[in-house]
Amino acid sequence: MKLLKQPLKWFLIIIGSSFLLLYLFDYDYILKGVRVVYFTGHNTAFIDDYPYFENDIIQKGSDASPWPNHSAYNSVNETKKLSEVNKDWGTVAFLIIKNDSIWFENYYDGFNDASLTNSFSMAKSITSALLGKAIMDGYIKSLDQPISDYYPEYSYSKTTVGDLASMASGLDWVEHYTSPFSITARANYDDDLAETILNQKVIKTPGKEFEYLSGSTQLLGMIIQKATGKTLANYLSEKFWQPLGATNDALWQLDDDENKLAKAFCCISSNAKDFARFGKLYKDYGKWNGKQLLDSSFVAKSITPRFKESPQYGYGWWLKNIGNKHFFMMRGHLGQYVIVEPNDNVIIVRLGHRKSPDEGIGHFTEDITLYIEEAYKMLGK
Repeated sequence: MKLLKQPLKWFLIIIGSSFLLLYLFDYDYILKGVRVVYFTGHNTAFIDDYPYFENDIIQKGSDASPWPNHSAYNSVNETKKLSEVNKDWGTVAFLIIKNDSIWFENYYDGFNDASLTNSFSMAKSITSALLGKAIMDGYIKSLDQPISDYYPEYSYSKTTVGDLASMASGLDWVEHYTSPFSITARANYDDDLAETILNQKVIKTPGKEFEYLSGSTQLLGMIIQKATGKTLANYLSEKFWQPLGATNDALWQLDDDENKLAKAFCCISSNAKDFARFGKLYKDYGKWNGKQLLDSSFVAKSITPRFKESPQYGYGWWLKNIGNKHFFMMRGHLGQYVIVEPNDNVIIVRLGHRKSPDEGIGHFTEDITLYIEEAYKMLGK
């Protein structure tokens, strides 16, 4: 028995000491990450993780407007290739919207058209839309307004809100999704997100080049909240979710129940059809049912490359050309997409557990092209 007690004693000492060191050096957020991810049988963030976090409600309005079905609704089956990859990569929702009507839809793995799943970085496009609305409403002067007007901590830098939206902030941030010690992991699991962000210094000349950093969008969200005096969820509900006729309430993850700061860089939980509304809004240059919800010039700027050397990004939206077609899109971790081709009046939505294995930050993975090509085969184009 003594032989058993000794190893157990040392095991408990090591575990206890590890916990103490994590708290002493301010890495206790890792414990939450382990609890949320590994203790639930995952090895990374997952699409239905919202019950494990505090959330703010993005309320739908009383005048919900469901998408109409196309006259050819679900008249064509998935291609064999699309069916295979949907299974292999864990797709939970696949939609094709043609001429503002649902042309094809399918759901998988027990999910349905109302299931909430995590947007991950698709939220960056929505946060950028909130910036455009805040400028339109007069809360923020323009894309050129310095961030130091809101956070004097950055008075040494010339970074603007436009630099944040276009991923040209110059922030000292390393975009890494697997290391538990990364700043990205801390931002996702820490209980004081504002402190985490404001500890990041501007170390490069802002406004000069594209560098994809989640911290840029988080700081932008904090500025929008400060400028408007409204939580991001409330502002989103008032200015977009309700006017766009969303059919379901959505959730925006918060850092904790005390600070209640939304994760602007990620983590809006909604469904495929309501996410698609932002694709249509930008396709129609900010107009919805005859009302200009977002300035058309802001939309045009958002879906145009800011830097010639980085044609893949505008202001909060990804851009990709395939042949003679020009797509802009919302993109999220694990393969969450709202893909728009305005000239064809086509919107493709894919939500799921995984993307193609060719990982990369700041460039396109192969699954995006595949989803587009197979959808167009189904459309007969």
